Amino acid sequence: MTERTRDVFDFHTHTTLSDGIMAPAELLQHAMDNGYKAIAVTDHVDELSDIERILEVLVRECEQASKTMDIVAIPGVELTNLPLDLINDAAIKARQAGAQIVIVHGETIRNSKDLAPRGTNLAAVRSAHVDVLAHPGLLTEEEAKIARQNGIYIELSSRRGHSLTNGHVARMAVAAGASMVVNSDAHIPEELLTALLADHVARGAGLDAQHALQILQYNPRLLLGKLGRLPASLAVQ
Repeated sequence: MTERTRDVFDFHTHTTLSDGIMAPAELLQHAMDNGYKAIAVTDHVDELSDIERILEVLVRECEQASKTMDIVAIPGVELTNLPLDLINDAAIKARQAGAQIVIVHGETIRNSKDLAPRGTNLAAVRSAHVDVLAHPGLLTEEEAKIARQNGIYIELSSRRGHSLTNGHVARMAVAAGASMVVNSDAHIPEELLTALLADHVARGAGLDAQHALQILQYNPRLLLGKLGRLPASLAVQ
């Protein structure tokens, strides 16, 4: 793979099923227009009773989009501000309801509304059923090491506020050898990634060109492979 390869991948987005303004089909079309090759639609779950309602729609919409559009559309959830002892159980329940990816709303420093309970990062990276720890705020090296051991990806966020600690998150992840991906956490069309924005997020977190390429192109493919959703057309040649 060379520097000219600029496919866009995003594993964290929201629709009208939670607090986004786009319906699932609208989100997927905007993603296509931005050059996305793969997208995970991961609406918020802050009550276990929401899981079936959200995934019933997302599984159907993502399956249809993957058949009719040139995009890998992945249904999932973002477990948000749950009690620590429910995170693993909620991830299992989401899998059973059809989630192909589970992310956890990490301990962002963005504002009081978004603050997850202390210990959320640790509970997330300890779960065998979680794939991505989103905007983890003041991530510790211990949390990053456990994420590496359990194959959980750490998010660098392009979203305002959540991105404030990207440099710190990147340093912790690099020190621990944990894998990172760049995600948008998009709630509106303007927050979706472009190839240039994704590169700026990675480089702005202090990563050099080679490491940015790893995070933007190789790691998303590895994550898609882990999820069983890597098509031959996107395989590394």
